[in-house]
Amino acid sequence: MKSPDDLDMSIMLRRNLPGLWKTMRPHQWTKNIIVYAALVFDGKFFDATLFWQTTLVFVCFCLASSSVYILNDLVDVEKDRLHPKKRLRPLPNGQLDPTFALVAAAVLASVSLLITTWLNMWVGLVTLAYLLQNVAYSFYLKHIVIVDVMVLALGFLLRVVAGAMNAQVANFSPWLYVCVTLVSLFLGFGKRRQEIALLEGDAANHRASLQEYNLPLLDQIIGIVTTSTFLTYTLYGIEAQTALAADGRMLLTTPFVFYFIARYLYLIHVKKLGGAPDELLFRDRALLLNSGLWALSVFVLIYLW
Repeated sequence: MKSPDDLDMSIMLRRNLPGLWKTMRPHQWTKNIIVYAALVFDGKFFDATLFWQTTLVFVCFCLASSSVYILNDLVDVEKDRLHPKKRLRPLPNGQLDPTFALVAAAVLASVSLLITTWLNMWVGLVTLAYLLQNVAYSFYLKHIVIVDVMVLALGFLLRVVAGAMNAQVANFSPWLYVCVTLVSLFLGFGKRRQEIALLEGDAANHRASLQEYNLPLLDQIIGIVTTSTFLTYTLYGIEAQTALAADGRMLLTTPFVFYFIARYLYLIHVKKLGGAPDELLFRDRALLLNSGLWALSVFVLIYLW
C-alpha cells in the first residue's frame, strides 16, 4: 500500500508531466540537428564512433534547449497570458506548476552539462556557454533591440561549434560558421517581423524589444542578411579544399540556397508567416522539399562524387 507521500508525488507527476512535456517543446529539437554539420561537412559522417558521440551531443542539446524553453516561459509567464497564442502554453494557463517547472529546468541543464563534459571537456564548456547566454537572454538580453536576435543566432553557432569540437574537424570551412550565423539572423529577424505584423500596436506588451522595431527597419536588415548569406555560401562553395568537393562543385548547391531564401521571403511577405521558423520548414512542402534536395546534393558531392 502506498504511503500518503507516494500518493501525493504520483498525483503531482500526473498533473505536471503532460504540461512539462509541452513546455520542453520536443517539436523544436529539430533545431539541434545542426550539431551534425561539422561531421557531415568534414567528411566524417561514416565514422561510427564520432557519429554516436555526436548523437549524444545532439541529445544533450535537446535537454539543454528544453531547460531554456522552460526558464524563458517562467520569466515571461505574465506577458504570455496576454499573447493570443502563448497564453495557451502550460505555464500561463495553469497546467504546469512553476516550482515543478523550475526544478525540471535545473535537472535538464545539469544532466546535459554533465554528459557533454564527460564526453569532451571543450564540448562541456560550449554547452555551459550556451546555457549561460540563454539565462542572460531570458532575464535581460531579449529586451535589447537587435542584440536579442544576435544572441539567438549565437545559440545556433554554439551548437555547430560543439559538434566541430566533438568531431575534431580538419576541413570544416570557417565560411560555414558565418553561414550558420547569417541564416539564424535571417530566421530570427523574420520571426520578429511576423510578431510585429501579428500583434500590431500591442507588440511592445509582449516583448519589450519589439517597441524598438518597425517593419521598414526589419525589411532593411533582412535584405542585408539575405544578400550576405548567399554571398558567404557562394564563397564557401568556391573553396575546394574546405568544401571537400573538387573544382568548386559545391557551387551546384547554391540554387537550393537561393530558393530557400526567396521562398522564405515569400512566406513572410505574402503569406504573412514566419513566427515559428522550425514549424514553417515542415509545414511548407516546397521549403521542405528544397531543403531535402539541398541535403542530398551536399551528401552526394562530398561522399559519392
